[in-house]
Amino acid sequence: MVKQIGSKEFGNYIMKLINKEDLSSQEAEIAFMSILNNEQTDMQQGAFLSALTAKGASIKEMAACWNAIYHVDTVKPEFSKDYSFADNSGTGMDTFKTFNISTAASIIAAAGGVTMAKHGSRAITSVCGTVDLLETLGIDMESGSDVVVKSIESTGIGIFNGTSSKIHPTALGRILSQISFGTVLNISASLANPALPKFAVRGVYSKDMLKPVCQLMKEIGYQRCMIINGQIENSFQVMDEASTLGITYVSELCEDGQIKEYSFSPEDVGLRYGIEYELSPLKSREEEAARFVTLIRGKDKSSRRDIVVLNSGLIFQVMGITDSLKDGVDLSIDILNNGKAYDKLEQWIMAQSTDAKESANTFDRYVGRCI
Repeated sequence: MVKQIGSKEFGNYIMKLINKEDLSSQEAEIAFMSILNNEQTDMQQGAFLSALTAKGASIKEMAACWNAIYHVDTVKPEFSKDYSFADNSGTGMDTFKTFNISTAASIIAAAGGVTMAKHGSRAITSVCGTVDLLETLGIDMESGSDVVVKSIESTGIGIFNGTSSKIHPTALGRILSQISFGTVLNISASLANPALPKFAVRGVYSKDMLKPVCQLMKEIGYQRCMIINGQIENSFQVMDEASTLGITYVSELCEDGQIKEYSFSPEDVGLRYGIEYELSPLKSREEEAARFVTLIRGKDKSSRRDIVVLNSGLIFQVMGITDSLKDGVDLSIDILNNGKAYDKLEQWIMAQSTDAKESANTFDRYVGRCI
């Protein structure tokens, strides 16, 4: 059991971080447990996270944060058998805001045979987060983990709401809702997936985070993953997705435990450079949901389609379904064009629901608005 600490000892941890000293694994875990249990004032908690962010979290500190969140504040669902789960998501906090790329990519991946156990959150700095979008389309995002398990097992895709007390019952939603800058919590909390997937594509909001996050994921048990940061050509802005607007940088954990680093451009996989404004989200969830359905139905041939198939192609490559990213992109385009992605979205909406009729009616409204 991790001991409780008072404000003075917690303050000593803050001073260590201000002095650019790393906390030990035990100290970091004690501190994060104290935050999760709301034992410190909001000012102390904010000071700790700010000091840690300014110093730069070590792998041990990030792993301690993940350990605290997963073991203390994460439900433990039961599946009927072992699955090779995959997840894809971004940390948020990136400087170039896009529509919900990772959600579209996950639907394509599921339609291509990948078992997607997603873990997402409501929007913090974006217009429409993963949870917001899917809820608008009719998926029950406040359901318990049993409903998510049913969806994953019956359709190959489901999502745990990272900001729901039914998934993280102690504190996570409270903390993340109060933070508007990137911290170790954005990384570790996004990794506290109840299904414990071993494969992932994960976007980060800074190129400097690529290798550390890859090392962290190796530390907590991932078998293979790609950590990505997308650049926007002739701009200081970046995205926590693979980019069709510039170079994408990758830190990849291979199955032999080695980490390799490389980059690629859209042209390397036969895609055109995108148009910035086409990737920006619309002003309302309803407009964004209708446009999302248009994309999943294979009727959007704009830059939106290209960036989605690039990101789903990475999932296919990570899972070993395709040998190259180019093959993954081509497979993704086929899945969109032949209607399999749209079928998968329909199945998901009906499966992750506590009122299938209401979910179907909600979804039909957006199908009717689809171009």
